[in-house]
Amino acid sequence: MKVSYHGHSVVKVEANGKTILIDPFISENGNTDLNADEVQADVILLTHGHNDHVGDTFKIAERNDAQIIAPFELATYLGNKGLNAHPMHIGGGHQFDFGHVKFTQAFHGSAYTEEDGTIVYTGMPAGILLTIDGKTIYHAGDTGLFSDMKLIGERNDIDLAFLPIGDNFTMGPEDALTAAEWIGAKQTVPVHYNTFDLISQDGESFAGKVNVGKGLVMEPGDSLEL
Repeated sequence: MKVSYHGHSVVKVEANGKTILIDPFISENGNTDLNADEVQADVILLTHGHNDHVGDTFKIAERNDAQIIAPFELATYLGNKGLNAHPMHIGGGHQFDFGHVKFTQAFHGSAYTEEDGTIVYTGMPAGILLTIDGKTIYHAGDTGLFSDMKLIGERNDIDLAFLPIGDNFTMGPEDALTAAEWIGAKQTVPVHYNTFDLISQDGESFAGKVNVGKGLVMEPGDSLEL
């Protein structure tokens, strides 16, 4: 399984002949190596409905005939727009042909802003546990620190965790270090930082302080094998 990071919260997973994109915020992301008009995807996983996470889902899904997997209200909204969306929700898991997806809770908001400024409520935000061939990735989405991260760590053997550290909208580095300790992943990668000035952080400093498993900074385009 090849896992790559592409700035902000964008993660790509390639396994078993499938390409999975998580939160494909590309066109308006000045900190990515991807081109939304060229990127390929069989599956798009979404943590919540904010525009910096839904991102280029519409054009990528339409061009690739990709399946979208998202929390119920967001999936319903996208389905009503003509996209192929599979609805799930927090605590629920499902076995797909590419692997197993389970949504966890996240403490944040979730709403999509239309081009005319209309705000559409898209349900509750979530994190994602993605398991393929016995390897588990935890993408926390946008969230503050919450104590049930201990349960997520205790009940799952997590190989790779993506945790937001940007502060202001999500956990900052201090809370994210506590989250990393509770989750206990073999490798922890900071995300959702340095895209905008408001969420500027030192990823290397965070990674160096992770005391359970290994802290790892991934620059846009970096990849690893699980």
